[in-house]
Amino acid sequence: MFDKSDFFEKLDEHYQKSVDAYKSEISSFRTGKASPILLENIFFDYYGSKTPISQAATITAMDARMLMVKPFDRSAMKLIEDAIRNSSLGFNPMNDGVAIKVPVPVLTEARRKEIVKQIAVLLEKYKVSLRNIRRDSIADIKNAQKDKEITEDEEKKFSDKVQTELNNYIKKLDDVYKAKEKDILEV
Repeated sequence: MFDKSDFFEKLDEHYQKSVDAYKSEISSFRTGKASPILLENIFFDYYGSKTPISQAATITAMDARMLMVKPFDRSAMKLIEDAIRNSSLGFNPMNDGVAIKVPVPVLTEARRKEIVKQIAVLLEKYKVSLRNIRRDSIADIKNAQKDKEITEDEEKKFSDKVQTELNNYIKKLDDVYKAKEKDILEV
């Protein structure tokens, strides 16, 4: 059963989830400034289970170039330090027995450009995700018209609106990308 009143609300919800997922995924990319988000996707083996550092420690930015990690359980300090060191972020943490200090090195120009390329690849992945949502929505509209739940005029009107919404959300994705790109390339 095709629900006209609920259809576009759900469509917007699906589109927005893709935009939010993109924002979340690119938030962990380094911009050259220390931010607790940088360590968000680092996991370590804690009593036999993969645990994110953020669940086992307090992570704070001491300044623009230094993060401080204070584990809740000091016995996990070495495990957390090793997880940070072995991550693909290129950090060299220092353990002082109470906390782990993580200097955030300045990004080189080449590394900044490489990060921008990576977020551009992700941008395309999420645009494809939005287009798939559009494809499925238009298929639902066509099926509703075929089942005589909506008229041909409504089918055309709804399909156009789905496309218009897609264009709006692709612009939102592009805006998120441009903001992150500017942040990364800024020295």
